[in-house]
This record gives sequence, C-alpha cells and structure tokens, in this order.
Amino acid sequence: MTRLIARLDIKGPNLIKGVHLEGLRVIGDPQLFAQKYYQDGADELIYIDSVASLYGRNNLVDIVKHTAQNIFIPLTVGGGVRSVEDANLLLRSGADKVAINTACMSNPSLINELANRFGSQCVVLSIEAKKTSKGHWEAYTDNGREKTGKDVLSWVLEAVERGVGEVLLTSVDQEGTKKGFDVELVKMVTDKISVPVIASGGMGEIAHIFKVISEGAADAVALANVLHYDTQPLKLIRKEMSAKFPFMRPVS
Repeated sequence: MTRLIARLDIKGPNLIKGVHLEGLRVIGDPQLFAQKYYQDGADELIYIDSVASLYGRNNLVDIVKHTAQNIFIPLTVGGGVRSVEDANLLLRSGADKVAINTACMSNPSLINELANRFGSQCVVLSIEAKKTSKGHWEAYTDNGREKTGKDVLSWVLEAVERGVGEVLLTSVDQEGTKKGFDVELVKMVTDKISVPVIASGGMGEIAHIFKVISEGAADAVALANVLHYDTQPLKLIRKEMSAKFPFMRPVS
C-alpha cells in the first residue's frame, strides 16, 4: 500500500515552505495543519526542523508531545538528531521514527548506534539530493546548502547496510516546483535497496504520484506544497489514488 505522508517543515513555531528548500515563507501553525491532515486521512506525518543543524538541536519536542496526544498515525521527526540521547528524547516525546541527515554524514556509526538501540524501523535516512550529471546525484545537508561530496546511491547503500530502515529521498532540484518528482532519482534508489523509499519534492498534481509509483517504485510520497496551499486536497488525492491503485487504503 503506497502511503500518503504529509510533510511539515518547521522553523521555530511556524510551518514554512520554500522552493529548492530556499526562500522560506511562513504558512501558519504546524499543529493546526497536522490536525487537518490527520482528519483528512494522511497515513503518516513528517516533521522536519529546518534550522536544527544551525543551532545543533531539535526544537520540536513540545510540538511532538502535543501532536502525539491528538493525532494517532505514525510520526517521523528529523532535524538536529546528533546522538542516541537526542533520538531517545524525541521518541519518548511521541515520535515513532527519527530522521537523520547531517550528523550521520560526519559520524556514520550513529546509524548503527540508533538501529541497535531502537531498531531499524525507527531510523529514517533523510537525503537532500542534487543532480550533478546524468545518472548521478550528490547528497547535501542544511536544507540543500552544504555539499557533502557523497554520491547519493553509495551513501544510501552504506546507510542501509548500517541499519537504516527507511529512506526519505528529497530532490532539491524539484522541491517546491510542483513540476513532479525526480522519478529517475527514485528509481535508481528503489532498484538497489529493499527498505521503503519515500519520494519527496515536486508534487504538483495527482499524475505525479502515479508516475513515481508506477515508474519509480516509490513506497510512499511526501506531500507539502499542494496540501499547505490546498491546491490538491488530501481527500481528493486519496480518492484518485484508490481508484487507480485498488490496493490503497480507501477514502474514509
């Protein structure tokens, strides 16, 4: 069953959105949006603290606690997770999974530590990918600002070997453009690993989801812009998806 996941990027107390992870605009109160997406039938939520790496900490604990009291679907939280203790705090606050990016670039053994302590099902590798040449993408950090020199596919393969249980794959090139997911990028990754891959970045119309599922073999899609601005309501997306892919959870 392909999951429809609402992605909420947070800066301070605000839900924000940009293009190519830049030019961030304040959208509103993330908890109100999260509640709406839950009521509209989202399968999961992803919270990403977009400035956590700048300050060396995740500031979402209070938001996560409130969300966990009112929303009863899986919740992934990322940004600023630098240690087992950071992850433990978020999980104890109500997160079901933690997403890691910057910290494990410099300390890949963090993946092993998290998987050993909490189980692979709790560890999500978040990748911000930029295309460098035909068939090649580089992994970035800090909202697509910092180069790492790591090839996306090589990094994914290493991370899965170390214990990652899921991959959140964001195309920085497509993010916020509403021109569609980077299907070539997604397929490159799904062809090589067995853990679930969440396609993120570029959703503009329902046909884009059809394509990344049928051609890219994505296990889930992360939706942000189209939900925040209500250009493609979640209930409509699920209705269309259920008709196209009967194995999906139907509209409630």
